[in-house]
Amino acid sequence: MTMNVLKKYFGVGILSLVFFAACEDLEELNINPNGVDPAVADANLLMPAIITRTAQNVVSLGFGNVAGVMQHTQKDGWSGGHNNYEWDVNSQSWRSYYDILRNNEVFYDKSVQADLEFQQGVGLVIKSFVFGLITDLWGDAPYSEALGADEGPEFYQPVFDDQKDIYMGILTDLEKANTLLSKTSYEGIVPSQDVLYNGDVQKWRKFANSLALRYFMRLSAKDPGTAEAGIRKITSNPGKYPVITNASNDAQVFYPGDAPANSWPSNTVFDISENGEYFRTKMCATLVETLQALEDPRLSVWANKIAIPLVLDPSAPDDTDEIVDGVRRVSQKVVDDYVMAWQTPVDFDAEYVGIPPSTFAAPSYNLNPNLEQGVFNPHASQLNDRYRQTEGPLLSSRLLSAAEVHFILAEAALYGWAPGAAEAHYNEGIRQSLNAWGVGSSYDAYISNAVFTGLEDILTQKWIASWTTAHESWFDYRRTGLPDLQTGVAAIRQAVPLRFYYHFNDEISVNTLNAEAAIEKLQPTQFKGEDISNNSAWSKMWLLQGTNLPY
Repeated sequence: MTMNVLKKYFGVGILSLVFFAACEDLEELNINPNGVDPAVADANLLMPAIITRTAQNVVSLGFGNVAGVMQHTQKDGWSGGHNNYEWDVNSQSWRSYYDILRNNEVFYDKSVQADLEFQQGVGLVIKSFVFGLITDLWGDAPYSEALGADEGPEFYQPVFDDQKDIYMGILTDLEKANTLLSKTSYEGIVPSQDVLYNGDVQKWRKFANSLALRYFMRLSAKDPGTAEAGIRKITSNPGKYPVITNASNDAQVFYPGDAPANSWPSNTVFDISENGEYFRTKMCATLVETLQALEDPRLSVWANKIAIPLVLDPSAPDDTDEIVDGVRRVSQKVVDDYVMAWQTPVDFDAEYVGIPPSTFAAPSYNLNPNLEQGVFNPHASQLNDRYRQTEGPLLSSRLLSAAEVHFILAEAALYGWAPGAAEAHYNEGIRQSLNAWGVGSSYDAYISNAVFTGLEDILTQKWIASWTTAHESWFDYRRTGLPDLQTGVAAIRQAVPLRFYYHFNDEISVNTLNAEAAIEKLQPTQFKGEDISNNSAWSKMWLLQGTNLPY
């Protein structure tokens, strides 16, 4: 699909979702009087809204606060939720996810009524994707009764289904989607309305089966029998279960960039403030140093070099602090005073410098002369200038990639659950990630620095490849403990969080009995801290209970 078509329909999707978004149930649709009524709209007209809003939520997760949790980025202003996990029962709501699901249900039902099998398959894939995010992020959640509010008051307070049942339901729906998307001819496909794959049925089928692989692997620590059987089923019959193996088939949605609502979220075109999202977001030292050690070409794609290098002159007078020929020269006394004040070392790397995770020194890091919150720091790496733009060839919401699929297959092969050598899939995962970020020509040189030795390498490379989709590496970390991330001194708990809190206003207060039953099933850990109930970001959902992971 051309970029112009994507721009056109991403914009349509954003606006359409405003028309279709439900307040509480399908009887209370907030319909723009000048828009399209979903009750009478053709199913195809609903498709771009559903896809684009799903894509927006993915970026909000993986480029937002979860990128701080997984130490891809850090913020140096208004950073508590990003750097230090300062979350509570008012922090994250699933309302927008269920809005998507309600609209998707209308789309799916219309597709069934019109006997549109391609659209039915798409609806099941989106349903599985969004419900998967909900249960991954919160745990038990409304599922079986979640979309029945239009059937009567008895569904206004849906039960919170067991997480295991949600995963099994997702996998059942994806199996059905694979069947629906396996036919040779279809009626009613309007390629221009499919802003993901332009009506390409085979690509949607690969997306469905790749998503199933993701969820079978998600179960690997808790229910290895189900995980192994599912992965064997898919990988032993690629004709019946094709998956995404090439970056050209990645499930990604691009930004049009012609209005604030449909532009890359850190752009400085619509947000011109010096304290805006772009200037507050810096690279995290954990990711920067990992990429530097590997001589990873993706570093220059994602980050800018520092504007002014720091040079220590041990023989200089104590008051030496000057910029000469674009380099800031400082004395040992200047450095010592900074370290004493902030208990943080100075980084003299001449090219890329990341902010350490959860440091009290984030706004002043590395002798930053600009001490206001969230301003340009000449001695720390900003994101690459492309992230100041509203749109671009690398500014997309990546729902699922070939790189992820190969890393799943590498891990499965390591366990003996999938054919092929783990190393071969690992190498191909790296190749496909490099291709996706436009540096595929560096593969031969890079792979010699990233030699495969086992599971830790797979999860490290998968973590790197999850740039802008950090929530996927968070879910991997929870079930494996890899990569081995250490929290910083400012973190409110000395451990990475495991889930989102159930939101008080949107989830607990409106469905108290069912929410409290779900909270009671959560298992608190030693990092629960001052949370007054099991509804803690450091409590274990069913998926993690009994696994002894990640802690």
